[in-house]
Amino acid sequence: MKLNSMKDLYVDVLKDLYSAENQIIKALPKLAKAAGSPELRSAFETHLRETQTQVARLEEIAGKIDISLKGKRCKGMEGVLEEGAELLEEDGDDAVLDAAFIAGAQKVEHYEIATYGCARTYAELLGDSRAAELLQESLDEEMATDQKLTDLAERIINPNAVESQSDERLM
Repeated sequence: MKLNSMKDLYVDVLKDLYSAENQIIKALPKLAKAAGSPELRSAFETHLRETQTQVARLEEIAGKIDISLKGKRCKGMEGVLEEGAELLEEDGDDAVLDAAFIAGAQKVEHYEIATYGCARTYAELLGDSRAAELLQESLDEEMATDQKLTDLAERIINPNAVESQSDERLM
């Protein structure tokens, strides 16, 4: 795809998001199943439902501007999710693995936060206020998910991981 205009860039970013979100939809059930913590499992299941809604928003935007979102593979998300898939193959303490799953999930969230922010800004610049609103909704959800994962890690998951390995403290 040639990027000769801001609209071209905007469409490219929308396609990237669409591919990324669909990859995440395939990955989240595996993470939820592997999570040892019920709270973490619930967070992944909740985010799966949000992600499905985010895909629907992207489809609404695409329909309004008469574009297809298919045909692009988000290689950035593919790489981040490959790292996460490697964690699913690891053996280890459930609490430590849950801490690793959160770290991997937050990498995904940060990619999405950056990309939704760009897409929202492009929509605003191109005068599509409805698309900007929809993209902001998704951005808000991604930021909230990131915060929920941070809170979960700090309150439960990471302390449990340290406690389960109490004889291995560094100090």
